[in-house]
Amino acid sequence: MMTRLARRSLRVSPISSAVFGLVMLLLCAPAAMADPGTPSKVTARYKIYFNGIEIGSFRFESNADSAKYSLAGQAKLSALLGVLKWSGTMRSEGILARGEPAPSDYVFRYKSSSDSGSVAMSFDKKRVAETKLEPPQSPSKSRVPLTEEHLKDVLDPMSAVLAMTTGHLDNPCDRKVAVFDGKHRFDIALTFRRKESIKEARPSGEPAVAIVCGVRYIPVAGHKNNRTVRSLSASEGIEVALRPIPSANILVPYEISIPTFAGSAVLRSQRVEISTGMKQIALVH
Repeated sequence: MMTRLARRSLRVSPISSAVFGLVMLLLCAPAAMADPGTPSKVTARYKIYFNGIEIGSFRFESNADSAKYSLAGQAKLSALLGVLKWSGTMRSEGILARGEPAPSDYVFRYKSSSDSGSVAMSFDKKRVAETKLEPPQSPSKSRVPLTEEHLKDVLDPMSAVLAMTTGHLDNPCDRKVAVFDGKHRFDIALTFRRKESIKEARPSGEPAVAIVCGVRYIPVAGHKNNRTVRSLSASEGIEVALRPIPSANILVPYEISIPTFAGSAVLRSQRVEISTGMKQIALVH
């Protein structure tokens, strides 16, 4: 039977659960382009597990060329024999300036068994120009104040991972990015942990090796100093396994694991399809 803590951890609003926000951030990883002028497309499917039980799925698609990019994701969660349900969609668009993402628009919509809402942001040169929240956020003295300075030189969650997964196939873990999700300003820092072998259900011809990065969630502003945030920021067990695909010069997330006080959340790649120029690659795990 699912514990009360597990039920609480699955009640997700726009980053009312920092855990789910981090999961979506790490999953929304498009391909890095082998050449600035080469079109690139990635479609991916993942399964989501909580304490070893499959509870949902995530689908992702990215399109990028030398001038612009578009990213889209859809997640569905179901627990307690369907009594508790949650679904969400994410979309981000922007331009690529010298290979670095500069978002223009970001939208996150969600619906659960008990509520629904959305986050919409527009950007101007990596500065948040406008934010719309539905429902509006209630004022709280326990929330760390968010200032205009916190909204400069930031990326939305999806664009942030585009920045973290661009190039550096040999050492993708030496990264740190500033993120704003519409409510919370935080940093994500990656550090190298190890390399490990992975299994393929169908041989792809690519090296079956993943680079495992430790992930640090660093809250900056907009959050409440509650148990979830304290546990997540103190955790040293969060990991993302990135699989380099040398023939396409890209990195794709293979597996993500996030320990929480209620249990362990794991997201595992099921199928990833990559199109770069004339090259087609299918990764089946």
